[in-house]
Amino acid sequence: MSERKITKTVKGQYAIDGAGVHLVRVLGNNDVQDFDPFLMLDSFDSKNPDDYIKGFPFHPHRGIETVTYLIEGDIEHQDSLGNKGSIKSGQSQWMTAGSGILHQEMPQPSDHMLGLQLWINLPKDEKMADPAYFDITGDMIRIKESDTAVVRVISGEYEGVKGVEPRHIQATLYDVTVKAGKSLTLPTKTEDNVFIFLIQGEAVIEGKNIDEKTAVLFGSGDAITVKAPDGQDSRFVFFSGKRLDEPVAWGGPIVMNTRDELMHAFEELEEGTFIKHKAIR
Repeated sequence: MSERKITKTVKGQYAIDGAGVHLVRVLGNNDVQDFDPFLMLDSFDSKNPDDYIKGFPFHPHRGIETVTYLIEGDIEHQDSLGNKGSIKSGQSQWMTAGSGILHQEMPQPSDHMLGLQLWINLPKDEKMADPAYFDITGDMIRIKESDTAVVRVISGEYEGVKGVEPRHIQATLYDVTVKAGKSLTLPTKTEDNVFIFLIQGEAVIEGKNIDEKTAVLFGSGDAITVKAPDGQDSRFVFFSGKRLDEPVAWGGPIVMNTRDELMHAFEELEEGTFIKHKAIR
């Protein structure tokens, strides 16, 4: 195997978003080109409900998909079309905003809110696709366990264990726990852009200690290796997807290809013509 080497690390920074949600912002506007097709990554990690219960009231999205994954916690969601539900511990939701949706996400008090939300860009030809929800329940996240690690396959495939198949970008997502003092080599698709996010605990990669709440981007190759420190497990989420290599015009919750498209979307919001299709499941 040709081992991928680290090309960039991004340590998450504490931020407040929504109506007052305390979170760790990892990826944003400055990282678009490097992490393509992945746009934004926020991490939630709190044992104090006051940090998050104000939530994210109704807001629009267009041109992207959002993937919410909860290790622990409970987030209720609904949209302006009447769709509603909740994401609970060990579950995920893959939402295609497509042509446009108005929704809200409201975390509920829990002993520990631990998880993340990822934004994935949609290709130019699919930005105006019908909105859709894809609820990924715990039984749909398959597990491969060894003496070295536990790999929860959210999407894609690992050693014959298959997760869900996304509707648009065929991104691969794993929730990986490397056991204390052990090392894990993960094969990767040569054509994909690959990074990991250390959600709990530190890791050792290429002999370097990497802090918790850090995203690690890798260069070309077909495998990565991550070691857990002695005496401590290392838990990270693995992300892999083909680059789009398309222009990005990003304004708040809307991501298009040109500034004209972006401004048109905001004009439609003001005019009340933003919603084009009813969300489907």
